[in-house]
Amino acid sequence: MRTALITGVNGQDGSYLAEHLLAEGYRVYGLVRRASARSFQRLTHLLEKIALVNGDLLDQTSLITALREVEPDEVYNLAAQSFVPASFRQPVLTGEFNGLGVTRLLDAIRMVNPKIRFYQASSSEMYGNVETSPQDEETKFKPRSPYGVAKLYGHWITVNFRESYDMYAVSGILFNHESPRRGTEFVTRKATLAAARIAAGLQKEVRLGNLDARRDWGFTGDYVRAMRLMLQQPVPKDYVIGTGEAHSVREFVELAFGLLGLDWREHVVVDPSLSRPADVDRLIANPARAREELGWEPTVSFRDLVRMMVDADVELVSRESRRDAEERRMTPVEPLPVVR
Repeated sequence: MRTALITGVNGQDGSYLAEHLLAEGYRVYGLVRRASARSFQRLTHLLEKIALVNGDLLDQTSLITALREVEPDEVYNLAAQSFVPASFRQPVLTGEFNGLGVTRLLDAIRMVNPKIRFYQASSSEMYGNVETSPQDEETKFKPRSPYGVAKLYGHWITVNFRESYDMYAVSGILFNHESPRRGTEFVTRKATLAAARIAAGLQKEVRLGNLDARRDWGFTGDYVRAMRLMLQQPVPKDYVIGTGEAHSVREFVELAFGLLGLDWREHVVVDPSLSRPADVDRLIANPARAREELGWEPTVSFRDLVRMMVDADVELVSRESRRDAEERRMTPVEPLPVVR
């Protein structure tokens, strides 16, 4: 039985990866930051099947301790400040987690056991203002956000440790991947949740930024399969993971609202303040290497992905409405004062 340690296990990608590794017969540990309050909403169904260990990408000593305790065969580094707009507001913190945090973890592995296989979650945002399309492993990087810059540092430091210390360290350059577990601050989930709430009569509009940006969107459950496959190859290599199709934010929104019989134009307000200071217009993957060498293919289409997210949010809104109604029913009504 192989042992895997996942950083960012309580995030979207981490929860799907934990499920996948358990299904593949792994013993799974999740690295979590010590905090007064923790959110394990995405892991509720897994907490009896995985083990949690304390550690922090900002504290290398804690990483060394965790590695010695877990003794993993594989480490998947999915922890990050992952919201691109937030990176403009917190560029230094983003650099600490997404850049230097990777270095701390790689160096900890080098000191504890350099035979551990390491996966780094790189991002299509590293390509930024692209000069050629689609993008593959040889495409020039030109990031357009602090997030993309920090991810590029993490990517290149992974390459550096691989070449300098003969470590099995690889990066998966993942294009946008979504699911019902996506955070509600991200445009895709913001759109599907708003559509569900509008259909239920709970809100009237949603404010979004640049509707013309085009992205290569896939299903997270497909992409975590690629992560594991990358660590099973005889030679460590970096791989681009995506569907090879690009769709605009407008297309995503139109489809999400249309599935519920809504005209998005009646409910979506374009708010320029929600656009990035420096946006990326178009990203689309060329996953040929992954298809040929990993045997990986996406299984969920763009339309099915949007439908999956809309259906999940409709069910979420329905549950919340039932719960709110039950709470109102159970709340005692104070008697009116008697006026004499």
